[in-house]
Amino acid sequence: MGGSYYTRATGTDLMSVHTLSSRSDILSHEYYRFSNDNGRTWSEPTLVPAGRQTQAGMLRRHQRGGYLDPATGRFIKLRNEAVLPNDEVLEFMRFNTVHYAVSLDGGRSDLFDEPLVQSGPGFSADHPLPNVRRGHNCFMLGDSTCLPITLPDGSLLQPVQISPTGPDGVYRPRGPGFTDTDCAVIRGTWRDDLHLDWELTGMVIADPGRTTRGLIEPTLARLADGRILMVMRGSNDQRPKLPGYRWFALSSDNGSTWTTAEPWTYESGIAFHSPSSCSQLIAHSSGRLYWIGNLCQKNPQGNLPRHPIVIGEVSMESGRLIEETVAIIDDRHPDDGPFLTLSNFYAREDREDGTIKLHLLRWSTGGQRGYQGDCMLYEIEITE
Repeated sequence: MGGSYYTRATGTDLMSVHTLSSRSDILSHEYYRFSNDNGRTWSEPTLVPAGRQTQAGMLRRHQRGGYLDPATGRFIKLRNEAVLPNDEVLEFMRFNTVHYAVSLDGGRSDLFDEPLVQSGPGFSADHPLPNVRRGHNCFMLGDSTCLPITLPDGSLLQPVQISPTGPDGVYRPRGPGFTDTDCAVIRGTWRDDLHLDWELTGMVIADPGRTTRGLIEPTLARLADGRILMVMRGSNDQRPKLPGYRWFALSSDNGSTWTTAEPWTYESGIAFHSPSSCSQLIAHSSGRLYWIGNLCQKNPQGNLPRHPIVIGEVSMESGRLIEETVAIIDDRHPDDGPFLTLSNFYAREDREDGTIKLHLLRWSTGGQRGYQGDCMLYEIEITE
């Protein structure tokens, strides 16, 4: 998997992050490269191990890329990090936390690298947010598409997901799905020392009777009237008769309160089927808002099918997807296996020509290459 990110307020400096994974949801290696010519040439990759053994367990890092804050020109790196006592995937639901770093030299070095912790007394790396305690439950960045947005007052709004707890304060799924999370936003306010003061400001709580894994992998965008649109992944895992939708919520107060999560629809009001997979809202310099994700013609079964991957324009007034603009980027080919996955991606606008560059892991099971897959780069031209 991978992505590339502009690291300065102007110009064509990019940082590339690519990862290798040999187990589901667990990385083994992270590679960093840099370009000063908009990706035409790259430096030699630098390897950073994504895991190492500690006395408490296996430390696992999972990079979620970077965000160039347009208000300050500062580049923020973001990642999930957890120490897993038994190095098992589901332990992430109790131990994952978020770390961030700030860079002023195009991502090549960091002023600091620290856990994201709410400001105020009583909060720490072990208790980073209200009702989140490491070892009991977690908060995390769902995927590389879950990057912050900058609000008009210069603060940041970072979307995250938080695992729910039972009466004992320990993670307890509310449904039968593989995992369970709610979505939330954390406001970041810059300090004079270039650190950020963080505050959990609002949550979108899932209805376990409608989505079996809660709400996952939120992506944000600001609409024409200032409302914030959040689009989320849901699931009908283990309950395939439930309709599999993309979910959305709206905030009129910069993320402090949200409408109840409902199935996202076309402007006509008709809901569409979408598997449990990541998606991304992309604000384009043309003033348009785009969405990239997976759609399917009939009701999905949990994560599948994750093809085709499409792009469509989102109404800046209603926050709904404009059906007639939806176009297929890629779909299953004859030599693909039956479980083709066109997901786990990151997209950005190119500063030179306005195209959208899409980094996409393209892999399938049962095909000619088995479980292997490559990270592809697609170029999407935006037309009038």
